[in-house]
Amino acid sequence: MRANNLTPKALPIQDPVVTVIGESLVDIIIDPRTTGPADAHPGGSPMNVAVGSARLGLATSLVTHYADDPNGLLIDKHLHSNGVSVIRGGSAPTSTATATLGPDGAATYVFDISWDLNGASLAALAAVQTSAHVHSGSIAAVLPPGDHATLALLDAAKENATTSYDPNCRPAISPDVAAARSQAELFVASSDIVKASDEDLAWLYPYRTAEESLAAWLELGPSLVALTRGAAGPVILTNQGRVEMAAESIAVADTVGAGDSFMAALIAGLAQLQALGAAARPKLQTLTSAEVHALAVYANRAAAITCSRPGANPPHVAELGPLSPTTLVKGA
Repeated sequence: MRANNLTPKALPIQDPVVTVIGESLVDIIIDPRTTGPADAHPGGSPMNVAVGSARLGLATSLVTHYADDPNGLLIDKHLHSNGVSVIRGGSAPTSTATATLGPDGAATYVFDISWDLNGASLAALAAVQTSAHVHSGSIAAVLPPGDHATLALLDAAKENATTSYDPNCRPAISPDVAAARSQAELFVASSDIVKASDEDLAWLYPYRTAEESLAAWLELGPSLVALTRGAAGPVILTNQGRVEMAAESIAVADTVGAGDSFMAALIAGLAQLQALGAAARPKLQTLTSAEVHALAVYANRAAAITCSRPGANPPHVAELGPLSPTTLVKGA
């Protein structure tokens, strides 16, 4: 949707269509310490990015899988209530991640996850080829049989769209670190924008620092690579330089979905800088240090808002505000 209500001083959001490719699932929390029913809520990193992008004013579609079962209906309601258009493939039951809490509150997880876009290939291809930006990552990038289709869609998008990737590693789903590393590098090489957490990079590359890994990924071809470090705050690298800042000081409810909110805000911020879409690659490749600083502030704030409240609940555009020239001047 258009951000027509921004102040005259704000940088306008374009009208980019954003397509996200990846898993939707239901997180089920079982707490034996209580007598109430299990708590179930929609989850999945790509789904969270799609919701975050839509809440920040971008017309967003999600290429995903869930079934017409009770868990799938929960996901469907969540997506449509947030204005996300859905393209569904696959035929398996809706994926779940069940967490059972121990006496100390620590969780043990059991996953029942499938990833397949069978039946949605043509609609998914049409979506990515008519988008200004396409994002993917997480389980969708590593779990067969859908991982190959995901990478093919990302490659197919590049003629018209900019692309982004977040590995959001799940060792319990893909325990072969060498295979996960190889797959991650394929997606990095196919992306204009990459975001990873320090935990992702520590698992993928235990023999070097997170920033060394980030710099190595920049050499594979992206124009911008971002590292989130929890309370230590983000680092963003481009071929023009480096931006680092501390996380915002807030009362943390939990960190669920914070990285996904950061990713969605990066995409929305780049839209406001008119740096999405294949024709805008020269702009993306030459962002100024002030623009990158403004992006980092914007995405950092989105993650902080999400951390301030329970669950994966990304900010709306009215909460986060626009990326504005004032911000850019302060970041210069």
